[in-house]
Amino acid sequence: MTEGTTASGRLSPKVLAAARSTDAVLATDGRGAVTLWSAGAQALWGWSRQEAVGLELADLYTADGVPRHKDGHTFDAPTQITALTVEDQRVGFLVTVDDGAEQQAPDNALMSWLFDQFPLAISIIDGEARVLRNNEAMCRLTGLSEDDVRARLITEAVPGAVIAEDVRRVRRVAATGEPETTERFVKVPGEPKAHAWAADLFPLRDSVGRVRAVGCAAYDYSEQYGSRERLALTSEARTRIGASLDVTGTAQEVVKVAVPRFADAVSIHLCEVIFHGELPAPVLSGPVALRRADPPPQPAGGKPAASVETVHPESSRIARCLAADRAELLRVGASEIDHWFGDASGPAAGLSRDEPHSLIAVPIRARGLTLGLALFLRYTPAHEPFSTDDLTVTEDLIARAAICLDNARQFTREHGIAEALQRTLLPHGSTSHSAVETTARYLPAGAGADVGGDWFDVIPLPGARVGLVVGDVVGHGITASAAMGQLRTAVRTLADIELPPDELLTHLDDVVTPGTNETCTDELPGGVGATCLYVVYDPAARVCSMAAAGHPPPVLVRPGGKAEVVDLPVGPPLGLGSLPFEATEVAVPEGSVLALFTDGLIESRDQDVDPRLDELKAVLGRPSASLESMCDAVLDTLHSRPTSDDVALLMARTKGLDHGQVSEWELNSDPAVVAGTRRQVDNQLSAWGLEEATFTTELVVSELVTNAIRYGSGPIRLRLIKDRSLICEVSDGSTTAPHLRRARLHDEGGRGLFLVARLTERWGTRYTPTGKIIWAEQALAARELAWE
Repeated sequence: MTEGTTASGRLSPKVLAAARSTDAVLATDGRGAVTLWSAGAQALWGWSRQEAVGLELADLYTADGVPRHKDGHTFDAPTQITALTVEDQRVGFLVTVDDGAEQQAPDNALMSWLFDQFPLAISIIDGEARVLRNNEAMCRLTGLSEDDVRARLITEAVPGAVIAEDVRRVRRVAATGEPETTERFVKVPGEPKAHAWAADLFPLRDSVGRVRAVGCAAYDYSEQYGSRERLALTSEARTRIGASLDVTGTAQEVVKVAVPRFADAVSIHLCEVIFHGELPAPVLSGPVALRRADPPPQPAGGKPAASVETVHPESSRIARCLAADRAELLRVGASEIDHWFGDASGPAAGLSRDEPHSLIAVPIRARGLTLGLALFLRYTPAHEPFSTDDLTVTEDLIARAAICLDNARQFTREHGIAEALQRTLLPHGSTSHSAVETTARYLPAGAGADVGGDWFDVIPLPGARVGLVVGDVVGHGITASAAMGQLRTAVRTLADIELPPDELLTHLDDVVTPGTNETCTDELPGGVGATCLYVVYDPAARVCSMAAAGHPPPVLVRPGGKAEVVDLPVGPPLGLGSLPFEATEVAVPEGSVLALFTDGLIESRDQDVDPRLDELKAVLGRPSASLESMCDAVLDTLHSRPTSDDVALLMARTKGLDHGQVSEWELNSDPAVVAGTRRQVDNQLSAWGLEEATFTTELVVSELVTNAIRYGSGPIRLRLIKDRSLICEVSDGSTTAPHLRRARLHDEGGRGLFLVARLTERWGTRYTPTGKIIWAEQALAARELAWE
């Protein structure tokens, strides 16, 4: 029986232990087939344990006895084959291979000198992250001798969270055999300041490819790191600066890009006129007035400090820097920092009054003009003082920022013009009308950041009626405001000729559609998109007639609080051309509320339109003390935060004319009825206390009724309305409109309408589905209205 087997023929524990080790050991049966395969054998031949069991020695060696790898190549490795016998019977073979690994250190003195004197910090670490060797550079870096750290975990040599991560990296490299590289900005014990360090971790393999240890080479790459950071800063500035079209917002973007990666503190100071959208003087000479564009830091528990204008004398370093028009690299004390930044509680607070700090001052220039000054400061140990390379970076950064600041300045100016234009064009406050009480709100997109093309209007119409209009022009800025103004003027003009809502929108569509009027040189900008809702309320009939062009229908709240969306056919948006619009009439009891609005009120990225409409109806259905409070409640609920679209909201509470204010007569088509009609009119005027208007009213009634009988067709009706004026209306079934003309001396007629036009405030014609109405209005003196 040999040493390798037991009496039962099994392999002895010593052989089994060798087979389970990392040494290259294998065992076969009597025929030479592999029955046992160690991890070392797997590393040497390349066959896994499952693949190797059952192979024969002939598969592992050439005919000459040279070991052959799984992939076919051969290698040199001394092999010892021992027969395994039981009672002089051979039962197998035990094969051990000398893989050439040597544990002892090399005797070559040159190799030792190379390791110890290599300028980079080098360390040899075992698979558990324990230090085996450190060269002299690594010892200087850690501040510890090699004897102090040998056989200790690297976290014991250099404690810290960063080193703890390196332990995991070392163990990963030892397990996988894959090298890793890490970069970090850290202060090591052997250096006074933090540096950018790179460390390469790589496996150390023996002659057969097994990982025996992990090598670490660390080197300071601060110069490359600085260059890379400067390039990254410039690249980031291109994408992050300029997103805001606000001067203060743009200045804050510059600060966020540069702090803390490039500087410890940054401040942007601009000429006062920049904040108002104007350009500074061509030459900044004499004392210079600047205001800080980025808000100073907010004190703990207090309100943010307001930015104020600071005047710098001509002899000051700031004025001289701006006059020289070039960036400067300075060493300044804490007191000077206060002066540069204009903030005694700013970055210099708590700094040594004597120790100098690194400051770069860069003039901000755009369009050949100096807009202000940018300051970059370094005062913490984390940053080295600025270098001349940093000076170039700040100039590039501020050149980009200057363009964005000038864009913000131009936008501020354009926004101011658009805002002034819109204030001029839109009605102001609540309006009082005999037919309705109204109130309105306009909210620009982005909490006032931009002015758009939403508008509303309340238009007094003949016959005590009133027109309510809400519209929306796509876009923002001066172009949208100008287009809105043109549309609003067009609506007022078309309403003045008393077009019904559907016809008014048809004519308005012609105004918006490019090329529909070849002789018109004052068209809206081509391709402008707009929507409009036009409503006419008649207080005598208590009826609303309305039509929409691509606009949301209004919400009607009847007395009692029931709110509903008016079932209104919504036509196409304005500008498409040749598409019809349809009007709808809705009975509106006195005291009802109509809410007209643009889509910005009900459209949201977070919700569909239907739930928003339900919210609107719920708010409008609640009891409210006044129309103003109802309007505020709507905005508080549906517009609690800034949105990307403008909002226009017009609310109207309807009134009705009392029956005592309206008198109507149906007349025959017989000239003889004119005299009787005059008497009825006289009686009604006496009842209203308007005897002084009798003569003029008789003449107007006689002329209008006579014209209707002579030139029109039945049925003929006369209606008198006593409102803020005395209104006389005569309707007939003809669509032929009368026209005013000057009669000659020998003409027997033709003077009636001329007299009507001269004796009344205004007169006109409006068409109905059954004919037309000729009307005339007389102004009433204040004493004639005193009874109301």
